[in-house]
Amino acid sequence: MDTERSWELIAAERRALADLLEDLTPAQWEAPSLCAGWRVRDVAAHVALTPQHPGLGGMLVGAVRVRGNLDRLNHDLAVHHAARPPERLVAELRDLAESRARSPITTLPNLLFDVPVHVQDVAVAVGRAHPMPLDAARAGVERVWRMGWPFHARRRLRGRRLVATDSDWTAGEGEEVRGPTAALLLLLTGRDGAAAPHLAGLRPS
Repeated sequence: MDTERSWELIAAERRALADLLEDLTPAQWEAPSLCAGWRVRDVAAHVALTPQHPGLGGMLVGAVRVRGNLDRLNHDLAVHHAARPPERLVAELRDLAESRARSPITTLPNLLFDVPVHVQDVAVAVGRAHPMPLDAARAGVERVWRMGWPFHARRRLRGRRLVATDSDWTAGEGEEVRGPTAALLLLLTGRDGAAAPHLAGLRPS
C-alpha cells in the first residue's frame, strides 16, 4: 500500500474513533477495552497522543524511568494523557486526524495497523460495530505476522494455518483457522476473545 493511502486510512480511523467516543457515557469511558489493562479512555488517549508524542528526548527519559519496558512506557503515557476531559480527547482525534507526525519509534506500517486495532478495542468493548477497512487489515496481518515483539504472533500461533476468507492472505502451517482478515488481525494482536466468534477452526492454545 502506498504512503498516501496509508495516511488516508489512518485519518479516517482516527475520525471513526472520535465518532464512537462522542456519545459514550462516563461509565463506558472507564470500561475495560480489548487492550489488556487499558480502559477505553486510555486507548482513546493513546491514539490521540500519537501525532503529538514526546520527542526522542522525552521518550528516552521515559524509557529510563520504566527501565526500558516499552509496554509500560506506552501505558504510562496513555494514562497520563487520559486524564484530560473526554471532549478534549475527542477534539484532539478530529483536529489531528490528518497529522503525519509520529514518535521516533513508530513506523508508518505499524501505525497503519495500530490505529484500526485500537478502534476495535473501543468499539467491541462498548458494543458498537465499526467495520475495519479491508486494505488496512490486509496490510496489518502481513506486518504483524512478520514482527516479533510485542505480539510474537508466529510463536503463539505455531501449528496453525491462517486463511483469510475476504483477501488473499495466508500464513503458517497446521490446523486451519479461517475467517475475515480483520478477525485474523485481532487474533494476531492478542485479541483472541473478540476474534474467536468470527473464525472457524480456532481452538484454545
